[in-house]
Amino acid sequence: MIRVLVVDDSAIVRKILSEQISRAPDIEVCATATDPYVARDKILQLKPDVMTLDVEMPRMDGLSFLSRIMKHRPMPIVIVSSLTRAGSEAAMRALELGAVDVIAKPDTAYGVGSLSQQIIQSIRAAATAKIARVPAGVSRRIKRPKFNSEDLSDLETTNKVLAIGASTGGTEAIKTVLVGLPANTPGTLIVQHMPANFTTSFAQRLDGISDMTVREAKGGEILRPGLALLAPGDKHMVLRRNGHVYEVRVIDGPRVHYQRPSVDVTFKSVAKYAGVNSAGVVLTGMGSDGAAGLLEMRKAGARTIAQDEATSVVYGMPRESVENGAAEVALPLGKIADEILRRFCAVKAI
Repeated sequence: MIRVLVVDDSAIVRKILSEQISRAPDIEVCATATDPYVARDKILQLKPDVMTLDVEMPRMDGLSFLSRIMKHRPMPIVIVSSLTRAGSEAAMRALELGAVDVIAKPDTAYGVGSLSQQIIQSIRAAATAKIARVPAGVSRRIKRPKFNSEDLSDLETTNKVLAIGASTGGTEAIKTVLVGLPANTPGTLIVQHMPANFTTSFAQRLDGISDMTVREAKGGEILRPGLALLAPGDKHMVLRRNGHVYEVRVIDGPRVHYQRPSVDVTFKSVAKYAGVNSAGVVLTGMGSDGAAGLLEMRKAGARTIAQDEATSVVYGMPRESVENGAAEVALPLGKIADEILRRFCAVKAI
């Protein structure tokens, strides 16, 4: 059994989370806590496997508590945050501090029915995640590579498409890959399993650290070199051909592998419309979303890469992509950007 500690100052939220988590036969709520001080005592006493944590609480805010936990007693933590702008920005900061995943706090905008499967999947993923100690107040630093300007002059093309998919642990993994790519990288599609509204803050964070322009997809954009589009939460993102250019569309549709956006949905559209002119990358995450789509991309002539087990927070999606023959190669996270440039763009970092 996966033993979970639920931490939230709202009695209603604690009740809803506890009820939904307890629906899973392999998960139990061992305790609840109203604030970080009570949670600290419960952690020492009960040693839970996973903790769900609100970011807005009295006496000590969730981010400060998370920072201390990841310094002194690292453990899998799933952030439960409001859908407000402040809540989503705090959730992004929590992921930088070492939280495994983020889900939306149950309210009228995020039904309890949708919450049940999401929280159960997040807790299962968190229970298997590799947790690293993060010094208090320190964000992960990503070193920017340098590129040969003569090589980069031949990189820009409207014919190529890069597609990246990730889930649990993927926010930091995507950052690492994007920072390693130059400003004129072929048009890029990114799918990260994340609730609606949180993807806006994530896109803004990616735009701030990448040489590419990163935006949350709205639909109707023409994909071009130097532009990376992030699938919006609760929507699928697909590629289409419009004359001599690629057009990106945002669509509704059923969840695939319990996910919307789904990596498979995006990858399959890239396989169909970009084929041999595309490259696909599957990063850390639980489940199998992306494996079937990556296989279709490889069969269409695309270059395909999966993150290796050693550097994946959760080796689920990459494992499936390797075992079904979709990935040509599995690489450590730090080498994926260079491999994209070497195999797909014929450019090497220097």
